[in-house]
Amino acid sequence: MISVVRNALDDMKAKDVVELDVTEKSTVTDRMIIASGTSKRHVASIGQHVQEEVKHSGLIPLGIEGQDTGEWVLVDLGDLVVHIMMPDARSFYDLERLWGFDEDEA
Repeated sequence: MISVVRNALDDMKAKDVVELDVTEKSTVTDRMIIASGTSKRHVASIGQHVQEEVKHSGLIPLGIEGQDTGEWVLVDLGDLVVHIMMPDARSFYDLERLWGFDEDEA
């Protein structure tokens, strides 16, 4: 599943893609992928493409949030949560730091 998501993000030219292993830090998910888009439309399109590609691979996303606004789209795949954000939102929420990762670890 993670390779499907990576490819979908690459297809849509997502920026600054970071993968985090949060197995030891979360009971909700094992991995997170955080990526940026260049506009709200780009963010929403990336989220839609990830969702479609995951479905094409035979998996059903548990949920998708934020598609309407495009500021921050979250695709919940259970063991993997994908965050696609506008750069300002990504900087503000700083999920990498929030989950205890510095730039060298992420």
